[in-house]
Amino acid sequence: MKINFLLAVLFTTTMTWAQEYILKTEKSAIKWTGKELTTKQHYGSLTFASGSIAFQEGVPASGAFEVDMTSLVCDDLPAEYAPKLEGHLKSDDFFSVESFPIASLVVTSASVAENGSFDVQADLTIKGITHPASFKLTPDGDNWTAKLTFDRSKYDVRFRSGTFFQNLGDKLILDEIILETKLVF
Repeated sequence: MKINFLLAVLFTTTMTWAQEYILKTEKSAIKWTGKELTTKQHYGSLTFASGSIAFQEGVPASGAFEVDMTSLVCDDLPAEYAPKLEGHLKSDDFFSVESFPIASLVVTSASVAENGSFDVQADLTIKGITHPASFKLTPDGDNWTAKLTFDRSKYDVRFRSGTFFQNLGDKLILDEIILETKLVF
């Protein structure tokens, strides 16, 4: 009897402190940007496969997001050129989408920042390789925004990377990839 009572108290207490939000994948968005050494850059979009975040005492305590890498599109090139770049980005030169169709981010902790924002720590997995990542999660009306920059070389994305190759000159593609998200729960 004591155990049932303790479990009931623990369950009730946990329920009052944690509130989980499910991502509306069809209304949420991801913009990616990659840059070359020159001023040239490409950008496009990806879609979420799923996502959720749980707040405990008003702070993100946990969360998991999956990105459908097969949805990768290039938005800055004309329609006749975009498919070629998209195919290359999906190939083994970049993100090996056939072998790794899902990338994921798992929230591990967060702390309160200014203006209602949170500094979030997470584990980012791309091509089956996981590394820590951090970003700011910011309220934007009824939605949230986040901007995360990751180093593609840590995920074995080697094509024209100065981390792996020398003497690339103006053909060098920077290792930093910027992800800007709009999250709708």
